[in-house]
Amino acid sequence: MAMPTATALGERLSQLASQQGIQRWDLGAACSTDTSVQVDRGEAKQMKGAQRSSITVRVWNDEGLVGVTSTSDLSQSGLERALSGARDASAFGNPEDRPGFSPLATAPLPALEQPCLPPLPILQLLATLKEAERQLLDRHPAIATVPYNGLAQRSSERLYLNSDGACRQQQLSTASLYLYARAEEAGRKPRSAGAVRLAYGASDLDLEGCIHEAAERTISHLDYAPIETGHYTCVFSPEAFLDLIGAFSSLFNARAVLDGVSLSTRESLGQPLAVPFLSIHDNGLHPGNIGAAAFDGEGTPTGRLTLVEGGTLRHFLHSEATARAFGVAPTGHAGLGAKVSVGPSWFEVGPTADRKGGQQGLDQWGTGGEPLVVIDSLSALHAGVKASQGSFSLPFDGWLVRNGERRSIEAATVAGDIRQVLNAILGFEGEAKVTPDGLCPQVWVEGLSITGEA
Repeated sequence: MAMPTATALGERLSQLASQQGIQRWDLGAACSTDTSVQVDRGEAKQMKGAQRSSITVRVWNDEGLVGVTSTSDLSQSGLERALSGARDASAFGNPEDRPGFSPLATAPLPALEQPCLPPLPILQLLATLKEAERQLLDRHPAIATVPYNGLAQRSSERLYLNSDGACRQQQLSTASLYLYARAEEAGRKPRSAGAVRLAYGASDLDLEGCIHEAAERTISHLDYAPIETGHYTCVFSPEAFLDLIGAFSSLFNARAVLDGVSLSTRESLGQPLAVPFLSIHDNGLHPGNIGAAAFDGEGTPTGRLTLVEGGTLRHFLHSEATARAFGVAPTGHAGLGAKVSVGPSWFEVGPTADRKGGQQGLDQWGTGGEPLVVIDSLSALHAGVKASQGSFSLPFDGWLVRNGERRSIEAATVAGDIRQVLNAILGFEGEAKVTPDGLCPQVWVEGLSITGEA
């Protein structure tokens, strides 16, 4: 489905709204064309193509109440029905929730270098994924299957319009590769690990890197042993630490603060949250963020926002309504819907520029026999995290390091409190790594509770 230009659609909406006596309206829309394949031992498991579209129309009545309609029809009659439906729904709008237009909805947008690459034929995707699976299976005799895999590409378009003249439009192409291998040896439990790669087009995906990482991570878990329950110094991989920060992103979410479901309050700004050498930024514009949005659901430009600097909480993520409640500017983190949501874009985690913190090294640790736990990936984040309380208990894959020797952990969970974690960081190791969720080095944390398998 081809979306009309934002200018043409805005003119049509203005005419239709004028005919219905609607003075104030806005529209957010997104459409995409997706192609994906999955394989199973050299055969096609699934080949899928889909076109998706979603349009949200909001109308304000004379009393300032808002009505919302969702549709997928951008025809003349479809837009007429959406506008009239939203106008009728505005009579039942919530007087306690009165969103407005973002004051930045007409501000200049950042320049993003995002090539729109043409999609590849689906049979070419299938052949590529079959070859990737074959190479991964050949890496080790214990790797018998790659049960979860996928190669997908998407061409998408987003726009935002309002009756005050806002006119935003962005086109984007993205592709992803996911390989999750399963290895099994006689008399031993199966072990699994995976890797993912993103790019602007399927032809640009790092196939060899994804295959190598999935194989190495899987093979490294074959020689496993149980771990004794206790408290350990832990090293989080960049992916694992970003997963943990993402699970507790309500710490920085102004909507969650106003709704009373965040550990933070209005008074938390300017207060210490972590060790004094930690910084966390939300930067949806980072070049490593494949699929970056130039603007949010309300048309506010995306930017780089300091959340934690020098261990101190500096800013919250805002929509127009939460920014108005706090007396600040919107930050570009709104999602348009029946109730405007707020969410992070892409985290940057690392040391504060002028305070590097303790730098650690695996090869220098545990020479006296003191063990160290390396947490490679976390599981069950939705079930094991209580974001409003700060606590977590999560299964993980990782290794126990003692006297410089590393051995996979059979099964274990890590538990703690996010505030404890942020204040028990010892330092960082290695260069910051670009992942699908953000930028982060390895993070050393002292004294976390590890429970081994009974």
